[in-house]
Amino acid sequence: MYNTPLPTRAELPTSAQLLRSTIIALVSAAIILVAIVLPSEYGIDPTGVGNKLGLTEMGQIKVQLAAEAEADAKAQAQQTQAAPPVSTPTVQVAEAPTEPSTPTVAAAPASVQPKPPPAPIEALDQPAEPADKSDEISFTLKPGQGAEIKLVMKSGAKANYSWTANGAIVNFDTHGDGGGRSITYEQGRGVPNDQGVLEAAFEGNHGWFWRNRTKSDVTVTLKTSGDYIELKRVI
Repeated sequence: MYNTPLPTRAELPTSAQLLRSTIIALVSAAIILVAIVLPSEYGIDPTGVGNKLGLTEMGQIKVQLAAEAEADAKAQAQQTQAAPPVSTPTVQVAEAPTEPSTPTVAAAPASVQPKPPPAPIEALDQPAEPADKSDEISFTLKPGQGAEIKLVMKSGAKANYSWTANGAIVNFDTHGDGGGRSITYEQGRGVPNDQGVLEAAFEGNHGWFWRNRTKSDVTVTLKTSGDYIELKRVI
């Protein structure tokens, strides 16, 4: 059996060396926290290093998305609590009274007259199918400001859309929520415009969130047309 020899006192680090190593480790951890972790996770950049490395914007987007998710969850919870319980009416079926049996009486044969044909029934007026809606809305976002527009849609409904930042750029998030469900269709950073067809994955609110990350005001113009119930601005 081989036993490793114990180190001598001269080979052991001194208290001063241990203290110096501890201080170096603490300072290194603090630098990493301030220069890397805070900008990339929380969008806080006291040194300016995160902005140069592109970490600050990433952290701001994370904070923004987390805040939006929390707001959507609160809105869904409030809608669920506000919805009254649906009671199912009880239908009682009355039994037909039993007719007393009567003796059969033979009657003299009589001439049978043909029954006149029934009068024609007028066709009921059917409600016309609702026509596709179309809307156009413009709004101005100040630096750092966000806005959210939603379309109220049935499951499987489709709406054409196009929006532009009118020569500027914005960050956007196309998503939907309703009935306790949520979905993200598309996201983008620094985008000048977008267009396409929005198909509702389920019944609820489906639309866009824009954020102005530039240093100047940005005007966004949205045009929609198709199968939706209404357009509403949430934020």
